[in-house]
Amino acid sequence: MVNINKGLKIAVSGTYSSGKTTTTEALSLLTGIPRTHAKTSREILLEALPGKQVQELNGRELIQLGLLRLEERIANEEKVIGPFFSDGSVIHEWIYGQARMIGGINPSDGFIARNIKKIIGLPYKHFYQGYMDAYGVVVKTRAKRLYDAFVHLPVEFPLVGDNHRPVSEEFRALSDKILIDTLNELKIPYYVIGGSVKERLERIIEIFSLPMLMPIDEAIEKAKEKVANFLAVLESDARHHSHHRNKSFLRRLKYNLRN
Repeated sequence: MVNINKGLKIAVSGTYSSGKTTTTEALSLLTGIPRTHAKTSREILLEALPGKQVQELNGRELIQLGLLRLEERIANEEKVIGPFFSDGSVIHEWIYGQARMIGGINPSDGFIARNIKKIIGLPYKHFYQGYMDAYGVVVKTRAKRLYDAFVHLPVEFPLVGDNHRPVSEEFRALSDKILIDTLNELKIPYYVIGGSVKERLERIIEIFSLPMLMPIDEAIEKAKEKVANFLAVLESDARHHSHHRNKSFLRRLKYNLRN
């Protein structure tokens, strides 16, 4: 039996649209254990690079975005004294960066666009890979020191088509593989838990012998409502910024060819 008073820190991992946010929200409501997270990429972009979407960022801007999310995540984790559930982990942005090094900076691009960008980006690839290697050392060291265990949510739910995530199913599968490979490398205990949100929660409660402060169905309903409200606000902000963006063909072409 796990003693949560010892400060058990569990990272809930998984790639895009795997259900991390709903799962961690429900776990926090269900058990009373705090949930920690970083702002979404869209939230950070609205503040740091207003008027841009993730698919329009070049390599330097993607690095900036990843570092801002890492800074926010570490700050939020440090605020929690005792156990917590982390929505994602410090290795996630590094994982996505690694996947982009393999699959292309914008995974939702078509075959021709991806290969054009790869050719244009060849002079910079060595620098970016060196940066990603150093970044990986830092976040892996912290992950191994901080998290007691990972709960990994496999790719089971459809990808959310919100026009803001430059992601493909191929990219999701690649990111998922790199995540699992990294957990095996770090030798951090992890559990791959699939099924419905309810089935996932039941299994996590069982594995870690966690307390339950309310019925599981009630926790799920409240978590889904909270996530839906958050997404509605975020979508409203995104539409506002999108309305004021220059949609000229020249601008779109410029973004499509950036490294």
